[in-house]
Amino acid sequence: MRNGIHTFRDDPKLETGEEIAPELFKAIQQSWCSIIIFSETYAFSSWCLEELAEIVKHKNEKRQEVFPIFYNVDPSDLRKQKGKVEEAFVEHEERYKEDKNKVQKWRNALTQVANIKGWHLNNRHEAEFIGDIVKKLSVKLCETYPIAATDELIGISSRLKELYSKMEIGEDDVRVIGICAMGGIGKMTLARVMYDQMSSHFEGKSFLANVREVSQKRGLVHLQKQLLTQTLLDEGFNFSDVYEGNATISHRLSHKKVLVVLDDVDNIQHLKCLAGRHDWFGLGSRIIITTRNEHLLRYNFRVDGMYKPAALNENEALRLFNLKAFNRETVPEEDFVELAKHIVGYAGGLPLALEVLGSFLCGRDVTQWKSAFERL
Repeated sequence: MRNGIHTFRDDPKLETGEEIAPELFKAIQQSWCSIIIFSETYAFSSWCLEELAEIVKHKNEKRQEVFPIFYNVDPSDLRKQKGKVEEAFVEHEERYKEDKNKVQKWRNALTQVANIKGWHLNNRHEAEFIGDIVKKLSVKLCETYPIAATDELIGISSRLKELYSKMEIGEDDVRVIGICAMGGIGKMTLARVMYDQMSSHFEGKSFLANVREVSQKRGLVHLQKQLLTQTLLDEGFNFSDVYEGNATISHRLSHKKVLVVLDDVDNIQHLKCLAGRHDWFGLGSRIIITTRNEHLLRYNFRVDGMYKPAALNENEALRLFNLKAFNRETVPEEDFVELAKHIVGYAGGLPLALEVLGSFLCGRDVTQWKSAFERL
């Protein structure tokens, strides 16, 4: 695994058989993408061509991503099936003259994949080339994830995509992103889902929830130690003041690609002690800060991007409220329809308010709903 990308490599001994092994079929079926390396002799392998046909089948039926790599071979030779490629197919047609459909299937698969824009490995250092591919795949993987929001997180997918665009995953710089909005709009939920989805692309991770409250109760040194413990999976930190903490964070994390979330920050000291400078963190690191204090991020601290999530629109708000009040996204009884709309309007599109109101009213009758609304 590298950058959160799990790979399957088949056993070279499998190629000795005519049939693709079941575990390879399973790997193709379960994969998000396939990377195909075309070499000068690729087309001579009936086993490789059968595997290619299976990959193309899943591309066409399940929209699986396919990324070709052309290793010292011209894609046009593969598309037009000329030169050595044509020599290979002459052999296949002779060998499988009783099964011409098989060979035609291979030809079609080869033509289709060779038409996909891929990467060319011509006189490049292989380690550098692999690193480049991993970076590009990481970006592609994030873009196509769609963030696996649960049914209850209504409206979050579009907001996650907007936040993701600010993060520029795949770039090697260190970026600090602020999420700024009023309380109850779901800043922490947004940051948490992004953190859960993206953390596998980093060497270390830390989610510090309720920074404002924790710093008041336990102090900033505690938060500094928590940051280091989570990112390094090491509890052996004995410093006793924030200055030692600053130095330790800088020393231990400056060469490590980390994802850090600082939730509910409201004081410049929080930022100075937990993310004081960009060079405290290794290349590719991402720091997400959630706060209600826009001024703090605009004028007191350097951020590379600011995201201000909007409140839920009327349709999203009604769906969320109904889910909490009725355990479904639509109102089941006519008597509740207008009341639900009035209550949703009162909540102003704030997810927290909608969840609290919906949960409170769940299971109550119309009279109780009217009484509750009149008290709002």
